[in-house]
Amino acid sequence: MQDYEESVSFLGTWGPFQKRVFLLLCLTSIPGGYHVLSVFFLLATPSHHCHIPAHSNLSEDWILASIPVQQEAGGRPERSSCSRYELDLVQNLSAVGGKPALNWINQSSAEVLMSSLKREGCKDGWTYSTEHYESTVVSEFNLVCSDQWKQPLTSLLYFLGGLFGCFISGQISDRFGRKPVLFGAIFALSLFSSAVAFAPSWPVFIVLFFMLGMGQITSFIAAFVLGSELLMGSTRVIFCSLCLPFVYVIATLLLPVTAYLVSSWRHLSLTMAVPGLVCLPFWWLIPESPRWLVSHGRIQEAELLLRSAALHNRVEAPYVIFIPANVEKETSEKVESTSILDQLKTANIRNVTLMLWIIWFSLNVSFFGISFNMSALYGNPFLNYFLLTAVELPAYTASWLVVRTLPRRLSCISFTLLGALALLLIQITLDSNPAITLTLVLLGKFGILAGIAVLYMFTSELSPTVIRNTAMSSSAMFSRVGSSVSPYLLQLAVFNQFLPWIIVGCLSLLSVLVCFFLPETFRQPLIDTIEQMPPVQWFRWPWASTPPPEDDGKLAKDQTTAPEIICTSRL
Repeated sequence: MQDYEESVSFLGTWGPFQKRVFLLLCLTSIPGGYHVLSVFFLLATPSHHCHIPAHSNLSEDWILASIPVQQEAGGRPERSSCSRYELDLVQNLSAVGGKPALNWINQSSAEVLMSSLKREGCKDGWTYSTEHYESTVVSEFNLVCSDQWKQPLTSLLYFLGGLFGCFISGQISDRFGRKPVLFGAIFALSLFSSAVAFAPSWPVFIVLFFMLGMGQITSFIAAFVLGSELLMGSTRVIFCSLCLPFVYVIATLLLPVTAYLVSSWRHLSLTMAVPGLVCLPFWWLIPESPRWLVSHGRIQEAELLLRSAALHNRVEAPYVIFIPANVEKETSEKVESTSILDQLKTANIRNVTLMLWIIWFSLNVSFFGISFNMSALYGNPFLNYFLLTAVELPAYTASWLVVRTLPRRLSCISFTLLGALALLLIQITLDSNPAITLTLVLLGKFGILAGIAVLYMFTSELSPTVIRNTAMSSSAMFSRVGSSVSPYLLQLAVFNQFLPWIIVGCLSLLSVLVCFFLPETFRQPLIDTIEQMPPVQWFRWPWASTPPPEDDGKLAKDQTTAPEIICTSRL
């Protein structure tokens, strides 16, 4: 939309108007970032064992012995979470003066070998540890043992809400505007976060949790799009690639701290509604996108908004901002609607699209799989998640610096390969050295996230202008499919404790392999039509970038005026 960029160039790129929009839009990402880890803390599973009722009249020794001790992965002894010795039998043995013996070595005649007794389920419920959490959704609704399948299903529905929000937010935003969608999503976050706190049962909770997931992703997408359309030039680059993700990550870091201080899940859910309520008054300070208004023929509203911005920046707006001929041309190009099927029109764009979908799916399974597998590591869960989120700050910084000087494929492959190797090495240290294991997890998260950050820009540059928004939306949908699958990765540890880490590492290697075949876009002009799509490189070394095509000078002129797209975010 070069005509638009030229028409509004009188505003400049960094005046009081841009500073206000820049700051406020960054702040609107806080509610979404604050909620992204909610699935881990609200659904945390405290250590638990079968409850022994007080009326059983058992001594402390018999109560402790009533819970079987079994060997967990890594050879660690753990009390059984889902079974106990038959309580009636234990009461009878206690009544006749017997004493519990955990093994047959040095067993006296008056002691009873507990391992020889029959077991039963937790008929009287469970006793949950309160070391880290006063209460969670799992402990309150007893989503353990026979109902343990409800845990990953709840996480799945949360991420499916994000997928649904990603699917509809773009269409609603294109029809009704960026600003209503942004603040509607923020309001929904506060509303459903408050409603979740009063959920009386698990079925009601999952319905409200689905809606919460839909608002979480939608708020960030809307802020990202609105900022990229309101800001121009280097200001847009810094906003999209660095500052907006930074504020988002900082908001994410606040939740482990809050969860540490507020140990009840209902109180935590109410606390999570506060940032959204604080951001709602920004409605009167953040304008609608003039670019969107122009694309819908609302020229007078767009000019009024831009003239107001000119007053804030103390610059003089031209008498006519949008030339009628250019506006008619621009709006006529918007008549033909696009759909996801346009990404499958020709063999070349179909190959590129399918490869991008595979990479988006694989990297996001790995990204969220790492977060879910953190619960299997030792140590303080709040500190673990805080460190896992904090590593995103250097990851975004590294990706932003690297993509300015290195080819896209080389950047994406290098970061992702680093993450994959770190994740595959975890199986060597998982049981022997927790500190090294945590370091490898953080290094894996760093590589995967930096690779995703590069992938955002790579996807936008590979997509023609006519379907760029559609391509980004479809890729984000496949990323949500990947995140929806990730809660079930932890369940595979039942077969082998290393299996979840092997899977996320292998999927990252798959992304590296597929990325080898994508065409390079570094220092290439942005393509506008499907016919201009570069051919697939069936094999080409990542450091071998294609030289810029020769042209009659017109292409070079267009390249200098078109802003470079460097938009990294997390959807």
